[in-house]
Amino acid sequence: MSRAVRRTLAAVGVALLVVALVVLPGYLRGLSLVVRAAGMQGRVETALANWRVSVYDVSDLRVPTRHGPVRARLYRPQTQRGPPVVLTSGVHADGIDEPRLVKLAEDLAQGGQVVLTPEPADLLRYEITPRLPDIIEDAAAWTAAQPALAPEGKVALYGISFSGGLSVVAAGRPALKERVAATLSFGGHGDLPRVLTFLCSGELPDGGHLAPHDYGVVIILLNVAEKLVPPEQVEPLRAGIRTFLRASHQAMVDRALAEQTFAEARELQATLPEPAATLMGYVNTRDVAKLGPRLLPFVKAFAADPALSPERSPPPSAPVFLLHGEGDTVIPAMESQRLAQALRPHTQVHALATPLITHAEMDGPQAWMDVGRLVRFWAELLDA
Repeated sequence: MSRAVRRTLAAVGVALLVVALVVLPGYLRGLSLVVRAAGMQGRVETALANWRVSVYDVSDLRVPTRHGPVRARLYRPQTQRGPPVVLTSGVHADGIDEPRLVKLAEDLAQGGQVVLTPEPADLLRYEITPRLPDIIEDAAAWTAAQPALAPEGKVALYGISFSGGLSVVAAGRPALKERVAATLSFGGHGDLPRVLTFLCSGELPDGGHLAPHDYGVVIILLNVAEKLVPPEQVEPLRAGIRTFLRASHQAMVDRALAEQTFAEARELQATLPEPAATLMGYVNTRDVAKLGPRLLPFVKAFAADPALSPERSPPPSAPVFLLHGEGDTVIPAMESQRLAQALRPHTQVHALATPLITHAEMDGPQAWMDVGRLVRFWAELLDA
């Protein structure tokens, strides 16, 4: 989280603490989580972050699913509060080792929640497939069936980025209808064809326009590569794309290493024949304007399976929480707005679009009212 966000939280921390203790005591748990997520170090902030924190153990295991066992990590606090959380990452090669996912799991575990982070193999390969909601569903059902982890037989489903929408899909499945306490979609989608159309064109469903992030369109290319190049070029092109995506993730933590990996992606481009070389060139130069129109004819067919879109799937009966960044350019905030409208006739929906978040990460400009709304959102979710 940025220093600006930390300063704002420090400025309003005491005021929110008074409100939490005197007026809305249930909000203190949400405030404590937000302060932990911000990594604040002051005396008041440390006291808030340490409020009712629990020591937790971490272990790796394998969880059975219909598509075979998947690697998972279990964060188990000594003092458990609330239902266990099945927390699924976005499309990322680091899977359950992705630092931001680990941080959120640790923050939740410190607050007393058992957290299971399953690792669907498709996400590691940057692939969006109908197997993903199956695996989330099966991991949740397995967790709910463990009395030591879920004494009441219920779980909460939290999904980040594309896994947010897919967690909503899983929560609406018959096997989980009575076993889900709440679902969080953090920067997730409502309709996959609509999102992919935006990523290729920048056009929003209300007629507006927003420049899309190149990350999303590169993911699309990887998934539909067989539609654009001869069969023998598909895997070499995907290898180049995965190298570029790995460099993009490295840029967040090690710029020098990222530059080396970006150079590898350019070297791979030089080894590719046409048309794969041209497509990889668009990836390396982040040329969404040229790559997007090439992909647009294929996205609707690729994303047609209803299992990939919560708006096209049976709705959950348990409360759904939708958290989104106002200026998100990977999955626009309008996706959560549309999903909220679709779900409200069927279940309770809590939706928040905030400038504190970019894409599934707190790092935006802020005001104290925005911080207060975020605290309230998390407090209501944690109490669900």
